[in-house]
Amino acid sequence: QVQLVESGGGLVQAGGSLRLSCAASGSIFSIDDMGWYRQVPGKQREFVATITAGGSTNYADSVKGRFTISRDNAKNTVYLQMNSLKPEDTAVYYCNAEVRILLYRKNNYWGQGTQVTVSS
Repeated sequence: QVQLVESGGGLVQAGGSLRLSCAASGSIFSIDDMGWYRQVPGKQREFVATITAGGSTNYADSVKGRFTISRDNAKNTVYLQMNSLKPEDTAVYYCNAEVRILLYRKNNYWGQGTQVTVSS
């Protein structure tokens, strides 16, 4: 049993900031990659950012320079600091984690999603 619990979403004006958090819990041996994805109704879920266990990051072009992904391995938590938010950032944001429940067994998990709404 592994759960990803997200928090930090909400309503913010354009130009503002939000910080999303996602904590993994359960039968965790270790966590490899963690990431954030977002989805707008009628569109496919899209990649936002990922971070490896060692701290290497990757960002979608649309958020480079504005968003920062980070993680606290001791807390099994990944963060997404979102600055200079734009209305087009409005979406449901989902946390993702590649979790090793055993040394030789790895599963992919998703959070429940948290709504981010940026008003103009």
